Amino acid sequence: MRKNSIKNIRINEEVYRELANLIRSGEIKDPRINPFTSVVAVEVAPDLKTCKAYISVLGDAESQKATYQGLKSAEGFIRRELARRINLRNTPAITFVMDQSIEYGVNMTKLIEDVNKADEDKNA
Repeated sequence: MRKNSIKNIRINEEVYRELANLIRSGEIKDPRINPFTSVVAVEVAPDLKTCKAYISVLGDAESQKATYQGLKSAEGFIRRELARRINLRNTPAITFVMDQSIEYGVNMTKLIEDVNKADEDKNA
């Protein structure tokens, strides 16, 4: 099975949906997990053995680190819940990766707005 086959794309979407629901619904009882945690993307390997989940956390670096540790400690529970909710031959082992793209986009938008405002003040 190729990495970008139709089957793999569907599995990625299903794992993404269920993982996002699991984190958003508060079923993971770890207090370290920030309520503003979102799943950005999921990549399941073609052999369905491993999975990379890209996670974004709205907050400071300490909050991101605590959320990462909480998700890492709840990895077994998350995998068991995915196995219960998704009918797959193999339930992938999940590796969480912190994704900074949303934070980067917010910072870039702020910088652009600052430049536009300074330009308007200069022309006024």
